Amino acid sequence: MPVEMSRLRFDELVAEALDLIPSELAAAMDNVVVLVEERNPDEPTLLGLYEGVALTERTSTYGGVLPDRITIYREALMDFCSDEDELVDEIAVTVVHEVAHHFGIDDHKLHEMGWG
Repeated sequence: MPVEMSRLRFDELVAEALDLIPSELAAAMDNVVVLVEERNPDEPTLLGLYEGVALTERTSTYGGVLPDRITIYREALMDFCSDEDELVDEIAVTVVHEVAHHFGIDDHKLHEMGWG
């Protein structure tokens, strides 16, 4: 049975998950926005998505571009989890996972690190 949670509480949990990122890494994040949407229209079960140019791939020609986007999918995450404690943990894992993509860390490395 999916977990029910208000949009406001979910947004607070995403903010708390962002606060888990060490301050040195948070300060290094550049030109990125974190959004919460209900579902990905193309992949409704997707929990999160990073879209942009990873910091490790930016060159001296990078500039004048819209911010990278990290999108956290609320309904997909609530469907994925069986209780609120699991949802809190999965939000944190999803946020860290997508932020890691901003730093150029791929899925394989994230799985090795336990953030898959």
